[in-house]
Amino acid sequence: MKYLSGLILGIAAATVFAQDAAVYRCGNEYTNAVKDAKEAKARGCKLVEGGNVSVIQGARPNGANPAPVRAPTNSGTAPRSDGVEQRARDSDARMILESELKKAETRQAELLKEYNGGEPEKQGSEARNYQKYLDRVAELKASIARNDSDIAGLKRELARLPPARATP
Repeated sequence: MKYLSGLILGIAAATVFAQDAAVYRCGNEYTNAVKDAKEAKARGCKLVEGGNVSVIQGARPNGANPAPVRAPTNSGTAPRSDGVEQRARDSDARMILESELKKAETRQAELLKEYNGGEPEKQGSEARNYQKYLDRVAELKASIARNDSDIAGLKRELARLPPARATP
């Protein structure tokens, strides 16, 4: 107990000493490097009161300055990339969506085969425990509905993409 009270006093003392340093906000920068209120006023800084400030510095790639922000050119739309890059991205997206659709359709076929029109084969302990069988049937039915919804969504996404171009 004596050790614990000493630890608590030590933490309290550290907290008091940490609060002695005033934190100032100078624009978007927080600092405690300002020596006095006159210097802070000269730099246009304001004292931050009422709580602790935690600032996490973001990482910048290769220590470079951040890239300039481009203003949109077409009344709020994002800038367009050249046609070749966009076609390549569309082609990649189409390929990914088609592979996902194929996987979902294969899974749907497996689920329907297992579901067997609402009467799947009983497994192991389901012969003795009918509720287990009913739970599995309900789970299969829900999986089929969920997978069917996934297939419909993938087809919608594919329909939104521009048509694939035939390669010469």
